[in-house]
Amino acid sequence: MRELNLLTDFSQKAGIAIDPKDIKIDDTTLRDGEQTAGVVFANDEKIHIAKMLDKVGVHQIEAGIPAMGGDEKEAIKKIASLDLNCSVLAWNRPVKTDVQASIECGVDAVALSISSSDIHIEHKLRKSREWVLETMKSGVDFAKSHNLYVSVNAEDASRSDMEFLLQFARTARDAGADRLRYCDTLGILDPFETFFRVKNIIDIIGIDMEMHTHNDFGMAIANAIAGIKAGATYVNTTINGLGERAGNAAFEELVMALKFVEGVDLGINTGFFRNLSEYVARASNRVLPTWKPIVGGKLFVYEDENKVKGILADPATYELFKETDVGLERQYVPGKYSGIQSITQKLRTLGKEIDERHAGELAEIIRKKTVSSKRSLFDSEILDTYKEYMGSSKKEKAGKGKDK
Repeated sequence: MRELNLLTDFSQKAGIAIDPKDIKIDDTTLRDGEQTAGVVFANDEKIHIAKMLDKVGVHQIEAGIPAMGGDEKEAIKKIASLDLNCSVLAWNRPVKTDVQASIECGVDAVALSISSSDIHIEHKLRKSREWVLETMKSGVDFAKSHNLYVSVNAEDASRSDMEFLLQFARTARDAGADRLRYCDTLGILDPFETFFRVKNIIDIIGIDMEMHTHNDFGMAIANAIAGIKAGATYVNTTINGLGERAGNAAFEELVMALKFVEGVDLGINTGFFRNLSEYVARASNRVLPTWKPIVGGKLFVYEDENKVKGILADPATYELFKETDVGLERQYVPGKYSGIQSITQKLRTLGKEIDERHAGELAEIIRKKTVSSKRSLFDSEILDTYKEYMGSSKKEKAGKGKDK
């Protein structure tokens, strides 16, 4: 009991309660997602993805980089003109020419990105900390003078000196920036470190925070949630976790983790998830793994007899949410671990009925076939096996009748 009280006390002191109304998704599939090596969205695809993101209920879309000009700028301009329910943000360096290109596209928000870590400042920018602060401030001043919502992006924040990062955040706040994007650019943080770093900035500087987490060590979702628990109100995501190297925090995974693990419902249209993930997978020419969390094609496919029994008795025995919640279907696949219930349910979906005795015998035949072929059987193979078995069973029964 003492341990439980200590945990409750920590949660209360840490301010872990999350109000769904405070959390907003800024999806960057069209910018950071497209920066995945080898991925290029056609303009029509970018526009369609933007419409789908708006339909599903994201709060903001990071539409791209206007300063690239050409087709990129035209696509962003078109997206900004769609009269979407969500905000449309464009990515920029904190320089006037970039911001001016965004203004010409008609977006209502801009991200101004600049490195904050010493390794980036020295080797990539080849400048000083003072130059970074002045350049960032100048960019914010220009953007705010044109009534734009401004997110200042601290690139490589997770490797930045904390004292300088606090100075960076303070400068952004004082210049009028609306929020600070904390970029774990190389995905090196763990949830504990993320929580304390983000909470430290919020407590000291008092600026709205946004989480931008990469998945290099598989902790993008955990780090995003840790940042939210620390008080961040915006989160960057990409559909299917697209992004450079190991990608970003996956939109569909974050939304469902918040809803079913943390009890925070953002009001997102999750039933559209599979459709959205499939479209982005095809547009990016990236296969959607069958084992992918939330939207993978095998998420609600059952072979093991004990699992099937549990699902038939009450789906909640093995499912935290319904298959229809994310646009999937429940299926039964007879195989090595199948039994009477598995076979009966599968045949029922194929329009066939079978009694318990025959189902048990047929299950043994199908198990042997799947082991010898090292795969699940196709529906046509299952039907052929069923017909052969039932035919031989009838002959056997008829033969016994003649013997009598």
